[in-house]
Amino acid sequence: MSLHHSAHDEVHAGAEELRTALKDHGITLPSLGVDLPGFAAVYGASLVALGNCNAATARALAEVLRKAAAR
Repeated sequence: MSLHHSAHDEVHAGAEELRTALKDHGITLPSLGVDLPGFAAVYGASLVALGNCNAATARALAEVLRKAAAR
């Protein structure tokens, strides 16, 4: 397995883990996915694109993070 392929698998796995964790809290980021231009770059790491969300989703995500930090 090449280094590039490994990074490709890793970023996809990370995006899916985040999607699942968010879903467990009733949160969906519709445009969550892999940042495709990151695969074309020869210099950097692949990125997970979080995308856009509406205000209600942003608030729900902030609430989950605040509760997790308070533990």
